[in-house]
Parts: sequence; C-alpha cells; structure tokens
Amino acid sequence: MAGSQTTDPGLLKKHSTYISYTTSVATYPSIRTFYKPHPQKDKLPIKPSPIPLLVFVHGLGGSLAQFNHLLTSLSNVGPCFGIDLPGCGLSRFEPDSWDAYKVEALAELLATAIEGHRDKDAGQGVVLIAHSLGCSLSAMLASTTSPAGPNLKKHILGLIAVCPRASPPSPKEVTSFRRLLHIPGPIFDLWRYWDRRGGLKSTSVNRLVGADADPDTRGLQVRYNKQSKTPVWRRMAWGTLPTYDGVDGTPVGGIPGETTWAGVRTPTLLVAGESDTVTKPAELQRILKFFGGKSSKIEESSNGSNIVPDASKVNDQAPAPYSRLAHDEEFGVEPQVNEKEIENTSEKPLQAKRSVKTVILPAPASHALLYDRATYRTLAGIIQDFLQQHVDNRLSLGWQLQYLNTSGKWDVKNLAKWKKVTPVSERISDTFVALKMLREVDEEHNPVLFSQAYSDRIYAVIDISYENPVYNPASLEMGGIHYHKHPTVSKIPPTPDETRDFIALVDRLQNEITEKIAKSGNRQTPRPVVGVHCHYGYNRTGFLIVCYLIERCGYTVQEAIDEFERRRPPGIRHGHFIDTLFVRYCVGLKRAPTL
Repeated sequence: MAGSQTTDPGLLKKHSTYISYTTSVATYPSIRTFYKPHPQKDKLPIKPSPIPLLVFVHGLGGSLAQFNHLLTSLSNVGPCFGIDLPGCGLSRFEPDSWDAYKVEALAELLATAIEGHRDKDAGQGVVLIAHSLGCSLSAMLASTTSPAGPNLKKHILGLIAVCPRASPPSPKEVTSFRRLLHIPGPIFDLWRYWDRRGGLKSTSVNRLVGADADPDTRGLQVRYNKQSKTPVWRRMAWGTLPTYDGVDGTPVGGIPGETTWAGVRTPTLLVAGESDTVTKPAELQRILKFFGGKSSKIEESSNGSNIVPDASKVNDQAPAPYSRLAHDEEFGVEPQVNEKEIENTSEKPLQAKRSVKTVILPAPASHALLYDRATYRTLAGIIQDFLQQHVDNRLSLGWQLQYLNTSGKWDVKNLAKWKKVTPVSERISDTFVALKMLREVDEEHNPVLFSQAYSDRIYAVIDISYENPVYNPASLEMGGIHYHKHPTVSKIPPTPDETRDFIALVDRLQNEITEKIAKSGNRQTPRPVVGVHCHYGYNRTGFLIVCYLIERCGYTVQEAIDEFERRRPPGIRHGHFIDTLFVRYCVGLKRAPTL
C-alpha cells in the first residue's frame, strides 16, 4: 500500500478520500473515492440540470490511476468521480468474501457510490467512462434489462466503453478458468512470478501493452501488475464466470452478454485498440449486432451514416431514433457557437438521442490505450468529441470557455494581459511567425510601426480572429504587408474546412513569395514569412500553423507542436486543442458512422 501511495498521481491524491459503502451484499469499509468538482462549477448553468457527472470505472486487476491521463483532460470538462474497486489500487482488501467480488456485487457497489456523489436533488445525469471489465459493469448499470442500479438507470446519459467484452466465456472456457482459479494461492503466485520474468519485456507486460510499447508505458504496466493482488484478482475473475443452464445453455450471472448489451439505450461510444489481444477489436462488431437485435440489419443512409433499428421496435419495423449529428462522421469537429446560441443552450442543454459510435485506434494501440503515450491523447480527444456531440454540448470545453467569456476582449484586464504577450514569435520552420493582435491605438504594436519594422521580412498577415480587427488593415497594406481575413471562433479548435482553407491560402502566399523572390533576384536575405494572429497568437494560431507543418512540411503531430512551442513559448495552451490535433492526424484511425 505504501508503494502505491507514493506513486499515486497528484491529481488523484489531491481529490481522494476513503469511504465505507454498504450494499445488500457486504460492507466495504475503505474504498478510495475520487471526486473533483468542475473548476467553474458556480459559473456554469445548472438548469434544467447541472453538467453531467463523468464516472470512471476500471477493469480487472486495474485501478483508477490508469485513468490519470484522461482525467487530466476531462476534469476540465465536467465533474469527475471514480473509485478503486475493493482490494484494487488504494482500496482496502476487505471484506474477503468471494460473493462480494461477483460482478453483480461490484455493480451494486458502483451504483451506491455514484448515488452518494451525484447531485440527486438537482437531477444531475451521469456518463460512464469504462475500461475492460469496467465496461461490463457499466453496461449492467445502463441496461434496461439488468437489475443492477435500478434507481440510477434513468440518470445515465451516456456510456463510453474502452476495450469492452461482448459476451461471457463459453461453457468450455468457464470450466478451464474455474480449474485454473482452484489452484492454491501460493502456486498461483508462482505462476504470476513466472509470467513477470523479464520485467519491462515480460510476457505479462507484452500481453497488455503490446510488443511495440515505449519504455515509460511498459514501466507503468509493471507497476500496475505488481499492485494487482492475487487474492483480489482470483475473486474478481471468479465472479466474472457464469453458470450455464442445463436445459437451454443460457448463461446465468457473470459478465453480461447479448441480453444486457441490447438493453443499453443511451448514446454509446465503443473504442478498441487494433493490437489488443485481451479484448480484440472484433468485440465491437458483436456488440453492434446486439444493439441492432437479431433480425435487424445495418443500413446505409443517403448521407453515408448507418441507422440501426432500435431493438425495442424491430417488430414494428420503425426506424430507430438517431442523433441529429449522425451525419457528422469526422472526429475533431466542434460546432461553432455564437453568443445567442450559448444563451439559449444554457436554458436548454442538448437532449441527446440514442446514437452509437465505434472507433478502432491503429496499431500499436493495445489494451493499455488509456495510459499508453502513443494513444491516450487521441483517446481523450475522441471522448471529448463524443461527449459534446452526442451527450450534452455543455460538455465541450470550447462551449464552456465561450460561455464564461462575458467580458470584452479589450477591457482593462484583458488589455493588461495582451500587453504582456510577446508581439512577434521567432520564425517557425522558416514559414511563419505568430503574432498577437495589432491595435490601432497602441503606442508600440500598431500596423504603421509593424509595417515599418517587418515589411521586408513578413510578406502577409492572416487575421484568424472572428471579430473585425481593432486596427486598420489598410495601414498594413500601405506599409507593404498584405492582409487576409480568415475568421475562426475563439476557444474552439478550427474545423477541418477552416483548416483546409487556411492551408490553401498559405500555399497561395508561398507561391507569391517564390515569384517575388524570382523577380527581384535577391536570394541573399531570408525568405519572407507569413504572419498569423488571433487575439494572443497561441491557441488558434498555433493550431493552424501546426496543421500546416504536419500537412505540408512533413512534421509528426508532436514534432509540430514542439516546434511551435519552441518558437512561441509556452505554445498551444488549450489542452482540448492538442487532443483534437492528435485525433485529426491519427493515421489509420478506423471509425464507423454513427448508428
């Protein structure tokens, strides 16, 4: 326990308490409970209900610490809650009854803990974000066909299942697993010791993180393996195994299958890793079939989306309800929201209809994609897109930042902030400089003085702010610097269309620069660059410049982000912008249209 305490991530350590929960099965005297309210809780709308509670559910042998990277991003989007299941992570291994670790008992414990922290009086909803076995427990809570958590069901607004399993093991597999789990504890420990031989390169590590994982990810997996206690693992594993009815072979108890999954009617995101050998990507297709019912077919609509008849309406041949955003197959796109829409939405948050989205992250994505450095930022971006598009659009950091931005850009407070910002960055990949907004009345950073200083070094300025500039663009033109307006909305990552048009504009400017150099014959001075500015020249500016470096200059996502940060410290400051970049440029990302 002491070792676990010292390596516990700071975010979890700061917001954790140890609570006793009593269910119909047992009393769990010391469960590590993490709860972090939204940092702007008192400033965001609470009618007709507060922003949903994001609940994190770990799997067999796992712990809440495995969600640390996701929590770093998502704790800025909504209030976050999670527990270490008994005996896992920092929760005490007590009681030791085998019945207390059955999936039905763990699902009841989860429901009890959630109900203790959800704002029931205000009607707060819940989104379940689960991994591996946690997906099965969450499906039980969300499903209309499962008795688990009856009072919580109607408040579950969405399910995000990462590496889910579709069905319980077969009768033959159950027999084999029970035989294995009957092995005495000391011998079982010897087998686990043998499995861990080789440390970072051991079979146990490779099984979960894949052969191509980096050393840091492998080191995390070694730690998680050591923290997983054999008596707890055996009880939880035993509790996942069903018994089979001798008459018709129906599984009873254990992890859920078709009946439970078919009863999940909330918006659902299914995510898998292409290289996952523990729960293979094929599990997603099996779950999709369960959602459609045995006699339904996946049809392709005129806009390319898949619409699956709701299982409850198959006999009526009635089409299933599907999200109004079902046509949007592109991740990383956030709706542009104006102030009037913000005002209206604060009164009536988006009521999401049932929708299902599937994503398979490309190799080397494995069972460890929650905490693998190669995948966790992409996963965070995918989850944020799904939350705001299909659950509640208030779960968009861009929406929240716009809602909170009640003061003008140029009041005294923001003007003081603007004045502290470096006016012009270093050259970025010999193609760009990032600027802060020019101001006509400023004594230093105004278009006349700017043109005098930079007309031979900056060929053009692209203004990507949404509003009219607070300077006269004609002053730039008169000074020899071309001006182009390419508006984007603050706080929201530029859309793929906005990015495409920006890249096309820069391409055109680059051609003009080349022609100008050829005509002048002056090849001695540095090539002129393109200036880009929003208000401060960090987030939207950085996002679009990074996109150009990736698409035109051969940078990887991280290399482009690092180059911008070096030349314009501290770089892109909005985490959701960076997450969106990783999603948008994730090569090989396999995604299906919304069902």
